[in-house]
Amino acid sequence: MATYLYRLARFSYRRRKLVLVLWLAVLAAFGVGALTLSGPTSSAFTVPGTESQKAIDLLGERFPQAGAGGATARVVFAAPSGETLADPANKTAIEQTVAALKVAPQVGGVSDPYQAGGVNPAGTVAYSQVTYAVQGLDVTDASRDALTAAAEPARAAGLTVEMGGDALSPPVGTSATEVLGLVVAAVVLVITFGSLVAAGLPLLTAIIGIGIGISGIFVVSGFVDMASTTSILALMLGLAVAIDYALFIVSRYRHELATGREGEEAAGRAVGTAGSAVVFAGLTVVIALAALAVVNIPLLTEMGLAAASTVVVAVLIALTLLPALLGFAGRRIMGRRGRDPETAGNGKPTAGTRWARFVTRRPAAVLVAAVLALGVIAIPALSLRLGLPDDGTAAPDTTQRKAYDLLSQGFGPGFNGPLTVVVDAPDAPAAADEATTAIKALPDVAAVAPPVLNPAGDTALLTVIPASAPSSAATEDLVTAIRHTDGALSADLSVTGQTALNIDVSDKMGGALVPYLAVVVGLAFVLLALVFRSIVVPLKATLGFLLSVVATFGAVVAVFQWGWLAGLFGVEETAPIMSLLPVLLVGIVFGLAMDYQVFLVTRMREEYVHGAKPTEAVVTGFGHGARVVTAAAIIMISVFAGFILSHEALIKSIGFALSVAILFDAFVVRMTIVPAVMTLLGRSAWWLPRWLDRLMPNVDVEGEKLRHELAEPAPDSAQVAALR
Repeated sequence: MATYLYRLARFSYRRRKLVLVLWLAVLAAFGVGALTLSGPTSSAFTVPGTESQKAIDLLGERFPQAGAGGATARVVFAAPSGETLADPANKTAIEQTVAALKVAPQVGGVSDPYQAGGVNPAGTVAYSQVTYAVQGLDVTDASRDALTAAAEPARAAGLTVEMGGDALSPPVGTSATEVLGLVVAAVVLVITFGSLVAAGLPLLTAIIGIGIGISGIFVVSGFVDMASTTSILALMLGLAVAIDYALFIVSRYRHELATGREGEEAAGRAVGTAGSAVVFAGLTVVIALAALAVVNIPLLTEMGLAAASTVVVAVLIALTLLPALLGFAGRRIMGRRGRDPETAGNGKPTAGTRWARFVTRRPAAVLVAAVLALGVIAIPALSLRLGLPDDGTAAPDTTQRKAYDLLSQGFGPGFNGPLTVVVDAPDAPAAADEATTAIKALPDVAAVAPPVLNPAGDTALLTVIPASAPSSAATEDLVTAIRHTDGALSADLSVTGQTALNIDVSDKMGGALVPYLAVVVGLAFVLLALVFRSIVVPLKATLGFLLSVVATFGAVVAVFQWGWLAGLFGVEETAPIMSLLPVLLVGIVFGLAMDYQVFLVTRMREEYVHGAKPTEAVVTGFGHGARVVTAAAIIMISVFAGFILSHEALIKSIGFALSVAILFDAFVVRMTIVPAVMTLLGRSAWWLPRWLDRLMPNVDVEGEKLRHELAEPAPDSAQVAALR
């Protein structure tokens, strides 16, 4: 592979104008396609195979007017102190609000508190349930404004009016965080390279790659139904890996120039060696993202495949467009000092080399300390509980949280998580009465509303109010108990609604985590075995990744579920961990972790294959790769940490988890545990059974065949030391 990439890079360098024009043409073509061929995106969130989804599908077929799966809002009214909502003035104000809600855009139905039993026994709190004809992400700003404006008559009469529900949540989109990430990346790259030209190339290639990748997603949306959030993961990861890959190749190119080679030859050797690592690092990321299909949630599958395609574009650009841009940059990429960034121009060892020597002098102690530290941080992961955020986890000063608290005080905590029970029977009225009696006898049931029948009389809806909060274990047990009740009835019962759907999603995500890990780790193990021609190195890489992930789960549970250091990170309410987070965390972090693994260890193997002793290879290889990995990790940590500043608990937890995971994996696992283990193993780290060695193709990531083809002798130990 190294030979082919060497030739490709030299061609791109020589024909740089042609290569640049071709890539710009591709960017323009995809841009035009995105503007002319893109279709509407959907906010549909389906979870195939779950009982909640089956019930939603059944209602969509038999009872479409029920609005199953549509957005909802609850408008909560509270009487002034000393008054009740039965007072004529208060009642008139509420009726005016209800009338305004009924004519608001996209509204499918509105309940009258006085007719639907929506007033608490004390007469102090009432609510109106608003059902929309579209899902939450499709609710327009005009509809939200109309919802807010409808409350004005009640507020003008002195009532407290608060609102909750997914209809109030604005659609998820990009923000200034991406721009902030580029700024942080630019600063780190300038510090790393000491050259504006060298810092600008990774950013330029990343922007072009993201432009092509995101435009391609919009083009596909014209032919395939795609979710509106599909491009988010592609944008985030495409930016991350594009900068990483260009950073690695540019660093190697500068090293080759510093040894006296001409530009074309330096570009060929940089891509022939570092580019090989980029190819396999990219493959590990693609595997991790494409394997999201294992979870069998269409939204995750789409996001994974879209992000994987963007990573493929980033790899292709790094192998072709980047060498062409290096040709345009010439020796200006070295900066004013014109020296190799991997070495200290005054003869002193780099910080990476000094750290590697420290680790290799006392590998056992360093290994034990690092593993114990991550192990202690991982302990809270034993208490991990999965769930989806609701209004109860919103900030205390938001209207959603105030509405949630008012309902809990006026009706009980279960009113914030009603369960929708679908009764499927030829004689739905009789079956609904039978089901109502059975459900009322179950523990933790506060109330069961009268059944609502469809026109055909074969389907009925029961609204069950639990006695416990939506995220409580008691409510989960109640959902399970209702689902087990239908065996003793003459009808089929299924439970849906937001609370039941959240429970089902959490169960599905929790159950999918182990199979997903098995697929990702298994395929990546095979790929890394090909790269390193070793059994031990891939095993160490995957075990180290699992250790960093478990430690990350522990940190997330400690902060967001237990409330440790909550004030420091702005966590205002503890709650179960978002159910999508573990799988997303594994997919994203595994790809980036394997990037760092490949970048560091391929350089160690390259030194070892070229004649260095095992420990010397670890020190030299680490010294060359540490600067790049450090810069890449700092960029990613800074970008992800920016999300911690979000007011949304969900976004805050994702940003915290990703930044902590990169911190643990890059600096503790890859830059501490890896060199310690490699030192302890010595030559055994590169052990491979002979029979397996004969079966496996030699992909030559370290460029040994390339060196022989170019008739270049391997450097002796003195030369290796001189380049450190």
